[in-house]
Amino acid sequence: MAAVCKACEDPLIITIDPDSEDEDNQTGDEPQNVPDDLELPCGCHFHWQCLLDQSEQTALSLSCPSCTTYLPSQNPTTGEPAILTRYVNEGGLQDALDILPTLTEEAYLASNPEARPARAYHLMTAEGDLEGIVALLHDANEELAGNVDALGQLIRYQDPLAGGRSALHVAVEKAQEEVVWLLLWIASRLSTNAFPAAAREVAEGLQIVRLTSDVGEDIRALKAEDGMTAEDLAKGLPARWGALVDAGVLRA
Repeated sequence: MAAVCKACEDPLIITIDPDSEDEDNQTGDEPQNVPDDLELPCGCHFHWQCLLDQSEQTALSLSCPSCTTYLPSQNPTTGEPAILTRYVNEGGLQDALDILPTLTEEAYLASNPEARPARAYHLMTAEGDLEGIVALLHDANEELAGNVDALGQLIRYQDPLAGGRSALHVAVEKAQEEVVWLLLWIASRLSTNAFPAAAREVAEGLQIVRLTSDVGEDIRALKAEDGMTAEDLAKGLPARWGALVDAGVLRA
């Protein structure tokens, strides 16, 4: 292991404090030092966060911020450009870890901080986190002072780092049916009578209203960069979405 980080020149460890909220922790444990060593293909070492702090520069130049070596190679699995690293942290060794997607995302968010809630919303969609989505939208609504149009833009956000997909695309791809119904409830013009009773109960239980005063586009009509709507994507997954496709509920 290299002695210090190339960015901050501190040892390649981080200190983790015991969980003060852990009721089982009665031992008064001392803070623990754990490894945090990210080795780039050029051989330079960084703390994980220290490299992310330079993501804009690194993603633009694709070079090591210390020695300026060009970093990408071809990923042997996907054939796509990759920056394959060796990372050691408290969880152990991760070899051939591709950090190019992470650098690209961090650079984008540094330049577009307003996209952070939207990216978090898409991540929750992929994970099927209904309560997380609702909490995020409630928080956003408060920050936007009830601006329904701005909230609608967040809900219909199309991710430029994921081919322009909407949250509905993500929910379909990840087979998150409860989220699909939630998104249709919030941001589509699908008749309320078309929703299953269970989906209506979930939406009402989460105190989610339909954006009836929003003039934005029906989320079902949004097309990714490849021209596909969420319905088009669902048609390619008939075993999972055949019933909804046949019922026409995904068609704008």
